[in-house]
Amino acid sequence: MEDLVRTALAVAEAAGVRYADARVVSPARTLHYDVRNGQAQALTDARSESVGVRVRTDRAWGFAGTTELTPAAVRQTARVAIRLARAAGTSVDAKLVVTEEGTARDGRYATPLAQDPFDVPGEEIVRLLRGAEARLHATREVKSGNASFQAWEETKWFGSTEGASYTSRIVSVGAGVSATAIRGSNVQRRSGPTSFGGDYHQAGFEYIEGLRLSDRAEVVGREASALLDAPACPTGSTTLVLGSDQLALQVHESVGHAVELDRIQGSEAGFAGTSWVASSGIGTLRYGSDAMNVVADATEPGGLGTFGWDDEGVPGQRTPIIERGTLVGALSSRESAAELGLARSGGTMRAGGGDRSPLVRMTNVDLLPGDHSLAELLTGVREGVYVETNRSWSIDDKRLNFQFGCEVGRRIVKGELGELVRNPIYAGMGPTFWSSMDAVGDASTWHLWGVPNCGKGQPVQIARVGHGAPIARFRDVAVRGGG
Repeated sequence: MEDLVRTALAVAEAAGVRYADARVVSPARTLHYDVRNGQAQALTDARSESVGVRVRTDRAWGFAGTTELTPAAVRQTARVAIRLARAAGTSVDAKLVVTEEGTARDGRYATPLAQDPFDVPGEEIVRLLRGAEARLHATREVKSGNASFQAWEETKWFGSTEGASYTSRIVSVGAGVSATAIRGSNVQRRSGPTSFGGDYHQAGFEYIEGLRLSDRAEVVGREASALLDAPACPTGSTTLVLGSDQLALQVHESVGHAVELDRIQGSEAGFAGTSWVASSGIGTLRYGSDAMNVVADATEPGGLGTFGWDDEGVPGQRTPIIERGTLVGALSSRESAAELGLARSGGTMRAGGGDRSPLVRMTNVDLLPGDHSLAELLTGVREGVYVETNRSWSIDDKRLNFQFGCEVGRRIVKGELGELVRNPIYAGMGPTFWSSMDAVGDASTWHLWGVPNCGKGQPVQIARVGHGAPIARFRDVAVRGGG
């Protein structure tokens, strides 16, 4: 694999381009096991390998990829990248500028594993899922149960003409359960530890065992049934307390995507739109209340967005994004950082595979904890609603106006959690919503969640990213009950 990287770089150097890098990903591997109503629905072990070569002239980039890992194919791929860069440069007047970065030489990164998930027999995984799924059927009204497990491996070799070189092996896992209860036309779903497949982490199979899916399952099933009898969430402007898992998705959609610098600068709009944020606002824009502090941290242990170096060879790092409600940073590449006048890249360029050109992507974008316990967050709330576990979401292509539906809500009455309410929906506009956040939960309410399917670009690329979030309280939020 290292020879293939050197082969690509040698072609680029011989052609006299200003810069080139090459990535070999072999293997990229996905395991997916799914059990529904006692039967295995998915038993997937998919593998791929690819090579990507990116070159830069004085004025433009060129990229080409191949899934054929041979010296001849790699040489041809490098030549195509060079031709594309030179062709693109003919229509560009300004010179292309990037930040100067230190180079990692022979760097090594590997996910710490107590038990490699790819060494665990499939029969053992299916047995675990079947046991958890069976306990979802806690009442006769649970008509469908599902338990799922996923694991990913990406082994990569990287090198550049600036002398950067590293290898990495990143392994991520996740699992979860969900129950669907039905009575007539009333259908309610409950998931655990959260929706969309459950809880994900960069770790080994030991993380799956720690989720204790079987213990969670009966609670999930009973709550799905209880929602059938719950009243609809009340409608009106009220105090909203968001659970950690829901707040993580809120951060993803209305902060993470909005602070990707390529979207801010208008060079990327594919799949998820641009941003309401202007680059001139970095350092001054009021994004939220004083209680809002956000970082992008590619060094966080266990995060799906954790790595040693990005796909430009820039080290993973912790970057302040919002401090006391003010936007102070953004997710950046070497090019977008230089355009903004920054000395260094934020190290967030990542690709969805060796045969895809890297884009600015989220790492672990975290809302930092505050100093309130859950009891303190509820104290002083005369009437409100607590919601958790996402069911649906919608946000405009500026990442500004949004609406989220959740699986479950609970009324808050005089500082205490009360009865269940079904189908809660809340809506708002980013800066107004974040400015209404008047209290943030402490470390005991904070959890690092994983999003394994973040899409961006055309053709779409899928990235795995992380979000740490506490429980938090928001005042005067528009809430209603769905159908």
